[in-house]
Amino acid sequence: MSDVSKDRAEGKVDEVVGRVKAGVGEATDDQQLQDEGKGQQGEGQIKQGIANVKDKADDLVKKVTGGS
Repeated sequence: MSDVSKDRAEGKVDEVVGRVKAGVGEATDDQQLQDEGKGQQGEGQIKQGIANVKDKADDLVKKVTGGS
């Protein structure tokens, strides 16, 4: 698995786990768990965004260098 794929997968896992934590926190009226879940969701989204930027940078390098 490439670093970009790994970053994207880890980001998706963080986002899903965060969503579950936030939901459980809401259901149990646990504000700390809600906040933790929302934070983890955000981290996951950031990791996925970084993976997208890395993909774009790799594509640009290949285009400029003529690599495939």
